[in-house]
Amino acid sequence: MQTGEVVTIVRDEQELVARTMHLFASASDVACAANDLFTWAGARMTDEHSAMYRRRRPDDVRIRKVYRSGTLLDPVAAQALARARDQHGAQIRITSGEINETIVLDQRLVILAGDLSAGRRSFSIITQPEAVQGVISLFEAAWRSATDLSVYDTQIAEIRHLAPQVLDLLGQGIKDEAAARTLGLGVRTYRRRVAELMDALGAESRFQAGVRARELGLV
Repeated sequence: MQTGEVVTIVRDEQELVARTMHLFASASDVACAANDLFTWAGARMTDEHSAMYRRRRPDDVRIRKVYRSGTLLDPVAAQALARARDQHGAQIRITSGEINETIVLDQRLVILAGDLSAGRRSFSIITQPEAVQGVISLFEAAWRSATDLSVYDTQIAEIRHLAPQVLDLLGQGIKDEAAARTLGLGVRTYRRRVAELMDALGAESRFQAGVRARELGLV
C-alpha cells in the first residue's frame, strides 16, 4: 500500500476488504456508481461483516446505486439489481452516460476503482474533505440525470429479450434486411432495436456495441 496526503492506493480486493469492510458494515449512507456488477464483486465481506450487515434493517442505511444501462441487458444482472432494491431497500438508477466507478461512504470516504490489470484491480481510498466533496458532486450529477430502475427496466425489456440474437446477427455481419427477416421484424423496427441496443451499451457504432457486449459477457 502507498499512502499520500490525499489518496491511499490499495492493490487488490483483499486488501480493500481488510481496510474498509468495517466501514461498510456500519455506514448509514452508501452511494455507488458502477459500469456493471463485476467491478466491486471481488470486494466480498468477511463472514463477520456479512452477519453485521444482514442484522441491519433497510431503514438503518440509505443506499443509492447508479449503473450503466448495459447492465440491464443481462437478465441475471437485472434480477440482482431488483433484489438489491426489494430486499435491502436500495435506490437504484440507470444511466447511459459515462460513470466514474465510485463508492462513497457517509460522505466522508471515497473509493475509486482502477483499471483491471492481470486479473487484479487497484483502488484509491480518499479521505481528504475537498477531494471527497468533488467526487460527491460528480455522483450527485449522475444521480440526478439517471432513470429509476423500474422505469428503465420497462423501457429496455424488449431489447433485452432480443439482444442475444441481435448481437449474434451483428457479429456475423448480416445485412439489416436479412437480419430483420430472421427476427420476424420490419427493417425499420430492426434498425430501431439496434439503435436502442447501442444506446443501452453506450456505443456509438455497431462495432463498439460488440466490444462492449463482450466486456459485459453478453456474447
